[in-house]
Amino acid sequence: MLHEYANLYICPRNPMLLKKSDIHDQICVLRVSASILDIRNVIITDSNAASKYVSFKPAPDGLAIVDWGRTFAEWWTHNDQIEQWRHSAQKCAEVLVPDYVPPRYIEGAYVSCARSRDLLRTVAPNLPATLDPYLFFQ
Repeated sequence: MLHEYANLYICPRNPMLLKKSDIHDQICVLRVSASILDIRNVIITDSNAASKYVSFKPAPDGLAIVDWGRTFAEWWTHNDQIEQWRHSAQKCAEVLVPDYVPPRYIEGAYVSCARSRDLLRTVAPNLPATLDPYLFFQ
């Protein structure tokens, strides 16, 4: 069951973050160590884990199923609606971590602006924050 995993997007600049761009100053994107892939029973998906046509493979070998060009493409829009749906799902390829992400794997956070950096500092004063408005569609 998907609810038994912490779901991490491989590329955070995706349709889901775009939907939250109106609250960009209230959210952050956590930067997680790639060594998270070494945790037992981590799963890789080639698209959004909840999509109908998703593939699941164990990490780290499962990284081979990810279409890196499409997952990290700047945009996922296409004239062909079916292609747009497919690409949108691929932009949301995931790493599924059983139960939760242990705090030792969290290396920092990305924020969209000074206000979001200041808010982050109130809840996680020692977490390194990187300003990246582009990531948040700003």
